[in-house]
Amino acid sequence: MLLPVVLFFVGLLCLIKGGDWFVDGAVNIAHRFGLPELLVGATVVSIGTTLPEVMVSTTSALGGHGEIAYGNAIGSVICNAALIAAVTIAVKPGKADPKSLRLPAAFFFTAAAIYAGVAYTTGFFSRGIGVLLLALFVLYMVSTVWQIKKTAAPASGTAEKAETVSAAKDAWLLAAGAVLIAVGAKLLVDNGILIAKGLGVPESVIALTFIALGTSLPELVTAVSSLLKGHGSLSLGNIVGANLFNLVLVCGASVTLAPFRVPQSAVIGGMNASLVLELPVMFLVMLLLTVPALAKGKLYRSQGILMLLVYAAFCAVQFTL
Repeated sequence: MLLPVVLFFVGLLCLIKGGDWFVDGAVNIAHRFGLPELLVGATVVSIGTTLPEVMVSTTSALGGHGEIAYGNAIGSVICNAALIAAVTIAVKPGKADPKSLRLPAAFFFTAAAIYAGVAYTTGFFSRGIGVLLLALFVLYMVSTVWQIKKTAAPASGTAEKAETVSAAKDAWLLAAGAVLIAVGAKLLVDNGILIAKGLGVPESVIALTFIALGTSLPELVTAVSSLLKGHGSLSLGNIVGANLFNLVLVCGASVTLAPFRVPQSAVIGGMNASLVLELPVMFLVMLLLTVPALAKGKLYRSQGILMLLVYAAFCAVQFTL
């Protein structure tokens, strides 16, 4: 039991330091090229923090359990928005750049509409749907590059700072931070499971806690690091971008490797609980997260508290099914 405890805390330290480096590298890149932090968060940072979901889902798909990607994608979207983003907004609400948020938000709701459309009609995610989701990912990245070319400009207020930090160091901070986050998350989850089993915690509870939260740890660490460093826009962009990638990249790759039907673990009113509860909650929390930012350019403490209440109710219902 001693070794898992030691490795658990090593993983925690890796996550903390990795998140610190990852945010520093992303912020330096944004300053160097005069890019909005929200835009960088929705692309480079989001890809890095979504790596655990990619690894978990694609590995499951290759092992013949592609349906795990469905729950992982929706569950991560809800957790990222209604828990991680909600906490950061409730603690420190701030401004948001609507122009930078429009593109990732538009792509997210497009992907979510496709996802829901398949779930409510055929209920079968075919290889063609997987290819379509991956095509959306490619289109989003191309559109983002085009947007960056339009918006990139010298940042006068931070030009001096950008000149003191080499591009190589920025890239190294970003890469090293991503690796530390991935390693830390794996150590934390794997050894957390061993500790929980040693204490007699049921496997079903372990799956709903350590594994579910473990794949969202990078987003959590990045959000906290961004908040402490005063870069709230980077955190918001990371959450929206990561949620988009959960649908188009994580699920897209998994469906392409192993097509699956919408899983049914519980029933509400004679219908699949996923169709009655999980998908509607996914849309609800993302609307609560993005609409105020797009309409007013601000994030409100009441908004964060409301999303936390939705998440608490969602979890309460899940445990009663």
